[in-house]
Amino acid sequence: MDIEKLIRPELAAMLGYTPIEPTEILEQKAGQRIVKLDGNENPYGCSPKVYQALANYPYYHIYPDPEQRALRQALEGYTGFSPQHIVCGSGSDELIDLVLRLFLQPGDEVINCSPTFGMYPFSTEVCGGKVIDIPRNENFDIDIVGIEKALNRKTKVIFIASPNNPTGNIITEQEVMKLIETGKIVVIDEAYFEFSSVTMANLVLSYPNLVVLRTFSKWAGLAGLRVGYGIFPSEIANYAMKIKQPYNVTVAAQAAVLASLSDIDYLGNNVAKIISGRKRLFTKLKEFDWLKPYSSRGNFILCSLQRPFEPVISCHSEERSDRRILPSTSAANNLTPKKFGNSYGRRASLFVTSILLD
Repeated sequence: MDIEKLIRPELAAMLGYTPIEPTEILEQKAGQRIVKLDGNENPYGCSPKVYQALANYPYYHIYPDPEQRALRQALEGYTGFSPQHIVCGSGSDELIDLVLRLFLQPGDEVINCSPTFGMYPFSTEVCGGKVIDIPRNENFDIDIVGIEKALNRKTKVIFIASPNNPTGNIITEQEVMKLIETGKIVVIDEAYFEFSSVTMANLVLSYPNLVVLRTFSKWAGLAGLRVGYGIFPSEIANYAMKIKQPYNVTVAAQAAVLASLSDIDYLGNNVAKIISGRKRLFTKLKEFDWLKPYSSRGNFILCSLQRPFEPVISCHSEERSDRRILPSTSAANNLTPKKFGNSYGRRASLFVTSILLD
């Protein structure tokens, strides 16, 4: 029996998502301990209150609340939006998928502004949609005119990450308004909001086609527990709650979020340290004449190599084991500075400096 004939042809042909490697696998490859930063995870981890909450939670044998009542109520206090506008998911990745499943029919189109988060094209293809790629300009700003020209009756969703992963820049309210005026569903992914303090959530109540997504993976250090949330117009929120998996946020993730939201000062202090380190690293990176760092509002910095990539690799290749550098090529000649990390997608993790070890 030829199973492949029964599989959707577009899924059989798609390349799939290239995920980041877990720390233990990277340590096996390196043969020594590493500090992994290629997922933009929080190096300070989660709040100590999370460990206590998880240790003391008594109902792991009971399914979580499918209405996410305690979670959405707590998020009202954090975001200022009532629970009717909030939907939680297993990371913001699930919410990306929910939005696409809600609006896409086979062959419908989704605007993707590369370089950006790889889950947008991945989830679009899985949901039977067609990715329309509108590249960003040389400063990594979105091409509003290009987006407008690409729109047609099949266009359903426009994804914008702000701050954008991997470029670190933000979208302006003026740009968002132009996208909203197209009448398409506009999704602003604010996974790194706490590092930028710039949000478009204030527009959601005024425009029925705007969605803002956020996560606890980055600022709160809960990447391993997979929990994110979206701020939706109430009508879209109702449909999202209708089609989501009933028990999509685990009791452990819910307990961790509630504990995190009770320890905002601790987590905010960690965010402040990361921002301070980002500024310090950016200053140091500018001292290298062969490297051009781009100003970032996230917890990462994108750089462009100012001379061919190969010499950089060759000058480190013999000592990469000692320096714990795991190099990889990048067709775009860009790299995101990480310490002791491996790369994913089209971005390379090659550059390591002592400043990151202080």
